[in-house]
Amino acid sequence: MDLKTATAIRRLRLVSAPEAISFLLLLVCSVLKRTTDFNAVPVMGAVHGGLFVLYVIFWADAWNRAKWSLKTAALYFVLSVLPAGGFFAERKLRREAEDAVIATRARKEGVVGA
Repeated sequence: MDLKTATAIRRLRLVSAPEAISFLLLLVCSVLKRTTDFNAVPVMGAVHGGLFVLYVIFWADAWNRAKWSLKTAALYFVLSVLPAGGFFAERKLRREAEDAVIATRARKEGVVGA
């Protein structure tokens, strides 16, 4: 994996958890709006919307650079629209990045089968 691909995946990984947190907070704010006089939906909606747009941009870049299959790309996109899916995406992307680092080190050391 080259540096640009690793960077694209890292950016996607770093925005996935905050995007998931903002989604969950937006859901809580929506419930509070309907049950109390507290209305933070406009603020949380804007925060979540911005993070979601970043996620989609970083997702498209990572898909392009990592040459993911349609199934893998669709999985990461679906995880972005599930309330806690961003946490699963972050964990999966971290594993993918770690595996790529291990494979790169193995190739540099000349390990067969890497």
